[in-house]
Amino acid sequence: MKTDATHTDLSAKLRSGTAALAALAAALFAAPASADLLIDNVNGITIGEDGEVERFVAVWIDDDGRVRETFEKRERTPKDTDNRVDGKGRVMLPGFIDSHLHIMGLGFGALTLDLSGTNSLAEAQQKIAEFAAANPSRPWILGRGWNQEKWGLGRFPTAAELDAVVADRPVWLERVDGHAGWGNTLAIERAGITAKTADPDGGRIERIAGSGAPAGVFVDRAGDLVSQTIPAPRPAERDLAFAKAQELLHARGITAAADMGTTIEDWQAFRRAGDTGRLTLRVMSYAAGVEAMDLIGGGGPTPWLYDDRLRLNGVKLYLDGALGSRGAWLKRPYADDAGNRGLPLLTPAALRNQMSRAALGNFQPAVHAIGDAADAEVLGAVDELADSYGGDRRWRIEHAQIVDPVDLAAFGQHGIIASMQPVHQTSDRLMAEARLGADRLDGAYAWKSIADTGAVLVFGSDAPVELPDVLAGMAVAISRVDADGQPFGGWRPEEVVDRERALAAYTSNGAYAGYAEKHFGKLVAGQRADFVFLDTDPFLASPDQIRGATVLETWVAGRKVFDIDAEN
Repeated sequence: MKTDATHTDLSAKLRSGTAALAALAAALFAAPASADLLIDNVNGITIGEDGEVERFVAVWIDDDGRVRETFEKRERTPKDTDNRVDGKGRVMLPGFIDSHLHIMGLGFGALTLDLSGTNSLAEAQQKIAEFAAANPSRPWILGRGWNQEKWGLGRFPTAAELDAVVADRPVWLERVDGHAGWGNTLAIERAGITAKTADPDGGRIERIAGSGAPAGVFVDRAGDLVSQTIPAPRPAERDLAFAKAQELLHARGITAAADMGTTIEDWQAFRRAGDTGRLTLRVMSYAAGVEAMDLIGGGGPTPWLYDDRLRLNGVKLYLDGALGSRGAWLKRPYADDAGNRGLPLLTPAALRNQMSRAALGNFQPAVHAIGDAADAEVLGAVDELADSYGGDRRWRIEHAQIVDPVDLAAFGQHGIIASMQPVHQTSDRLMAEARLGADRLDGAYAWKSIADTGAVLVFGSDAPVELPDVLAGMAVAISRVDADGQPFGGWRPEEVVDRERALAAYTSNGAYAGYAEKHFGKLVAGQRADFVFLDTDPFLASPDQIRGATVLETWVAGRKVFDIDAEN
């Protein structure tokens, strides 16, 4: 997903949100001085120092918010701690790490129009009309989440279909994957796009047959032609969006996240939260391109800031688009669009140049690659560059959804990290079959095969493309079955991973992927006491039970940041 500063005035929600932010800051600053804490009577589970699952019944947290010690059954716990909490026998896991999402996109998505729940064009049109009527002061109607595949439309929607419900203001709506945008006629006119406007490199303007006029949908970099005309959000609006995203993530048990595509404006929002004591999420940041990387990091990655809550690790690079908009770069044409192999967004030389620029400054490259041609290109680039840039590089490939089986073994070389999103498999299954055909699916969403090569497997959500729901992701990872139990027995079930790998992919491996393994990701002595209480033991539950489990509490550095009882 690509994220842009493409949100307009949110003044109505900003006024109420400002008060909430002030109250939160006041509560944090008014909190009593830290003291050590013992939480006992827990069903504790963590990935241990040796990578194996360990169980414990109590955790002792020091006054700096770090784990001092964990205790197994029959081990004596200290009696002279300042504070003691009864865990009530609940399941305690390390705080979840979402290794690929878009924090500000999630926050702004919660404050603008969300079409992700719509099941038809007519339903989307009704929701757009209702949103426009409820927000008459907004100069642009902005939102995201539409999916023509889910609607069964068989084509992209058009500007005329948006004009039918909102014609008095420009409308711009990003597709669910962020790799296409849908605008009405007024938005297209504001951008100055006509039949004479050429497709930009790495982008495609969908056109009306016969006339060449823009039809209303703009794929990948063509979307920038419209989005760059939208007023950028003000700093206070960014602060509100970040606070909303942080709230949503903690409610899902997420204590740390890799932000894929941080702009300088995003970074400043994170810094403002840290400066005022409102930063509770641990953010592993990947800049939105090499220019943002240099602007934020200067000569290299930043140090860990705000007690291990913020660090610029590296840079996010885009090599191709997404399957849904047929922008993923394939070795052979799409089965349902003869002649189209997708959209490479960088030439091979440009990819290597940008990866080299990152590696020279010890920044970690994280390359978006969905199609099999894109994955092969990144794997080849890593192989060529690895000898020139030694050391602990941890080259990241984001998504790795469609891999030619002949390229799978290369994931096990050079310390590559495969950053994948389990729920994409269930969301995309039928579309992937249509886009590729049955004979090209052997390397599709191949979690086990990739992990078996020795690559480090980490999981995320790509929120707001998907919900940042770790429990749903774990259920899919061990079953390859969706929320409706389909398909029976799992889709290509040979690619399931076991529960230990799934937990590691959402905790300890996620920390390792972001150079944070010495700071958090495990409930072991010396690491930050980030954890979540659940009502279900994921090692003793069915996939359906895991999916339906409830996050009861979320803690960061030994302090509670979410409590379901306080929400009800």
